[in-house]
Amino acid sequence: MNDPIYGFITIPNTFIFNLIEHPYFQRLRRINQMGVSYLVYPGAQHTRFHHAIGAMHLMQQAIYVLKLKGVKITKKEQNGLLAAILLHDIGHGPFSHALEGLLLPSVSHEQISLVYMELLNKEFKGKLDTCIQIFKGEHPKKFLYELISSQLDMDRLDYLKRDSFYTGVAEGNVNSERLIKMLNVVNGELVVEQKGIYSIEQFLLSRRMMYWQVYLHKTNIVAENILVKIMQRASYLIKIGANIPCSRALKEILQLKNSTYNTLGNPSEFLSQKRMEQFSDLDDFDIISAIKEWKNHSDFILRELSRRFIYRDLFKIKMSKTPITNELKKQKARKIQKKLGVSKQDLHYFLIEDQISNQVYNKKTQKIKLLNKNDTWSYFSHQSDPFQGQFLSKKVIKYFLCYPKI
Repeated sequence: MNDPIYGFITIPNTFIFNLIEHPYFQRLRRINQMGVSYLVYPGAQHTRFHHAIGAMHLMQQAIYVLKLKGVKITKKEQNGLLAAILLHDIGHGPFSHALEGLLLPSVSHEQISLVYMELLNKEFKGKLDTCIQIFKGEHPKKFLYELISSQLDMDRLDYLKRDSFYTGVAEGNVNSERLIKMLNVVNGELVVEQKGIYSIEQFLLSRRMMYWQVYLHKTNIVAENILVKIMQRASYLIKIGANIPCSRALKEILQLKNSTYNTLGNPSEFLSQKRMEQFSDLDDFDIISAIKEWKNHSDFILRELSRRFIYRDLFKIKMSKTPITNELKKQKARKIQKKLGVSKQDLHYFLIEDQISNQVYNKKTQKIKLLNKNDTWSYFSHQSDPFQGQFLSKKVIKYFLCYPKI
């Protein structure tokens, strides 16, 4: 297949081809990679399908580079790696991270991905055993897991480059090819050759820029929060028996959210094959179609929020380095109640307070290791410029308050 970033991507074998062709995976064509970011960056229309194929392509490159350097990767491990990176995001729901934990409460997309892998493993008669072992971090070769999930995994190397391309934010365009060529394995763990230190710094800087300029852009935050409030309101109305026109797939999930899940103590019990089939029918189109209907609903809150989302009549946002003051919250609350006639009980739909944080490099977890010229290794944080290292590892927290422009 032809990719706008990497050119022609080769599907290595029939097993991988059949995984791509499976309905669970094909659903990713209908899940936007960047949620509602297209409301800020109109070109951000690429899907989870694009990203998964791209990450698989980078994994093929990484396997090739490591094998050239004498790292032993068996054919079974190679297929396991390709399947794991291909399916790592298969558990994402509509609008990716924006609605994660809402439609299926307290369940992450990684947990859902694992359940889909296990279901596919039954269907493919055990061919995903190694894939699942790697994905869960249980394979004896630690570097296999690190290629799937680490500071420099193939997931991050693709999504930064791809999101940069589709948004037009050039600062995020990482040199994934060079970073992959610098990879090696020492004592069973993934390392980067010392000459790649500046490429790592550039990668981390690009990631920081993409988070503040794209993923945590203030308009994106507002749109995501409105989307969440819309789904919360729809769920509440279904719970009290109101008529909520939407697709069968969405209605089943919303009804499920209100009933069955609340009686279960273990989230894994919630992810049965029947429920995963229901979830696999759900995508961005169900949500958008429903919101288009709901902008004419008799319920004022659902109607108003849906109208604002569809027509991009979004809330204002106040961001601060310190917590939002009670005085400002009370001031906005009085104004909203007066102008919109919203009760105190329903005020949370129109006055949204929360916080965001970003830490590009955590020196305590998932450390990047550098391979020195004398075949010893050291941590990236010990070798990089002290100022640069401190800058990249600093955790930044911002507080915000969203409210209508009235």
